[in-house]
Amino acid sequence: MRGTVLHAPRDIRVEQRDDPKITTPTDAIIRVTTTCVCGSDLWPYRGIEAVTGPAPMGHEYVGVVEEIGSEVKTIRPGQFVIGSFFASDNTCEICQAGYQSSCVHREYVGAGGAQAELLRVPLADGTLVATPDLPSDDLVPSLLAASDVLGTGWFGAVAADVRPGKTVAVVGDGAVGLLAVLAAKHLGAERIIAMSRHEPRQKLAAEFGATHIVTERGDEGVARIKELTGGLGAHSVIEAVGTQEAIMQSIRATRPGGHVGYVGVTHGVELPGEELFYSHVHLHGGPAPVRRFLPELIDLIWNRQIDPGKVFDLTLPLDQAAEGYRAMDERRAIKTLLRP
Repeated sequence: MRGTVLHAPRDIRVEQRDDPKITTPTDAIIRVTTTCVCGSDLWPYRGIEAVTGPAPMGHEYVGVVEEIGSEVKTIRPGQFVIGSFFASDNTCEICQAGYQSSCVHREYVGAGGAQAELLRVPLADGTLVATPDLPSDDLVPSLLAASDVLGTGWFGAVAADVRPGKTVAVVGDGAVGLLAVLAAKHLGAERIIAMSRHEPRQKLAAEFGATHIVTERGDEGVARIKELTGGLGAHSVIEAVGTQEAIMQSIRATRPGGHVGYVGVTHGVELPGEELFYSHVHLHGGPAPVRRFLPELIDLIWNRQIDPGKVFDLTLPLDQAAEGYRAMDERRAIKTLLRP
């Protein structure tokens, strides 16, 4: 099969790789119909995360089940399925509490490289969710978004305790941040402040429900949020970047008693204990338990109540994956969809 492989920073190649096989009775093999490039893929692509030899890439996927292991009971060949980037049994105490991305048996699905024609999904019964039928082509991008960026943005909103009538600020205008805006809108936020300096992203944020756009960053961004909220700060702030500046901007833009939902993959972040102590801000986040939200998100997409697929503004064949990475790295694209 063909699949993307990262050999060194900014060296993405589409190569022939071995087809995946059933290795445990709980596995499934899916034929990937659509995959994409994630903002978190850019960390190793840029060399910020170490690249240790050729690494298969990609952890977002939808497709059709081709083969199942002997112990798989709820998924069958021919079904169109969506799964999370972490495989989970969905039965352990942690999964039942809604944190499938910390399942006691979790496995990183991306280790197999989802930017490929085929993918082995461990713990298929607990990881994959089937659609009611084969979806129409126009629904596929939105269903693909549910496998990570929509589920992650949704968790950011839930972790930030977004509620009807509240003011929400979103730090980060990538796909996760934009879909956090969509989630906040669906969860009933009265005011949604999107922090963005990029006009196309500002426009999409407004389509998804943003009521205000703030272009300032850092301390100036915090001051602008305070100005919009009577000096108090937002009730909820969703952090979707993962840098020191973004985390501190989020904490400082939150009112005492408010909530920060952090879902950006952190790099080099250190929290000042004394400032955090006196802020009275709740912090919650981490790798999104996408599996928790998949049934609801699939239903919303299937019934055309939300259209998260709009975050894909570049579509390429898998063979042109390197250009998809370059476009996102250079901020010429919000998110690249790849068709094997």
